[in-house]
Amino acid sequence: MSVERQSKRSVTVIGLGPMGQAMAGAFLDAGYEVTVWNRTAARAGELVARGARLAPDAEAAVAANELVVLSLTDYDAVFEVLEAVEPALRGKVVANLSSDTPGRAREAARRLAELGAVHLTGGVQVPPSGIGNPGSSTFYSGPVEPFRRHRAALEVLTGADYRGDDPGLAQLYYQIQMDLFWTSMVGYLHATAIAEANGIPAEEFLPYLSSTAASMPGFQAFYAPRITAGDHRGDVDRLAMALASIEHVRHTAEASGVDGALPAVLAEAVRRGVEAGNGAASLSTLVGRFRRA
Repeated sequence: MSVERQSKRSVTVIGLGPMGQAMAGAFLDAGYEVTVWNRTAARAGELVARGARLAPDAEAAVAANELVVLSLTDYDAVFEVLEAVEPALRGKVVANLSSDTPGRAREAARRLAELGAVHLTGGVQVPPSGIGNPGSSTFYSGPVEPFRRHRAALEVLTGADYRGDDPGLAQLYYQIQMDLFWTSMVGYLHATAIAEANGIPAEEFLPYLSSTAASMPGFQAFYAPRITAGDHRGDVDRLAMALASIEHVRHTAEASGVDGALPAVLAEAVRRGVEAGNGAASLSTLVGRFRRA
């Protein structure tokens, strides 16, 4: 099999947690020859039954194909695998879909370049259930030519959003998405805890919560150009008003027997802005304060 055909129709997947299982399964569904490896070999059983080849070790898995997809817990696990397979890495394209910081992605790219391989950083924006759905998306960054060469294979998993040649960019975009996701989810759970503490079931609360969540894109679209322009006028909202409101949330939580630590953290961030003399400015002024912090 030529290298060109191999790169298009065969792939190695290393790491068979729920995400790696879903990725290997999507490649099998698309007709790819799939080689898999996982530290716990038993996790490969179902995939092997579907036609995947289980490599005897990580080095053999890397040697099997030009395109190697990594789906591991973090870059500590990535570096551990890479150290074990160094002799097989020359000429490989490693699509690293594991999560970590932009700095560690750049470090991985440097290490692989020294070994004659290419690192494509990936930041998958969906859970395992979204793998194989073309409407899902993954951020990619790194050298553009290998990305273009393997784009069709990567798009078996999700849509591919290429962000640039800096290997840290995909992780940066991913982590800032996760910043919004986790703070939103924890906020949802905290609000639901207050509702349930007051006899309002989660399902009864859901349509009201959904209405508030649906309003957020409008707020974001309003503030984004102002933030870009450095315009933090308090003509629509004021930091002092936000502080008072967050404190009301904290008091309501605590009176309901719910931990008030989350709104207390938010209140402290806003209070610092007020104490710095920005009480009459918009909440958006916190962007600058967070950057300085």
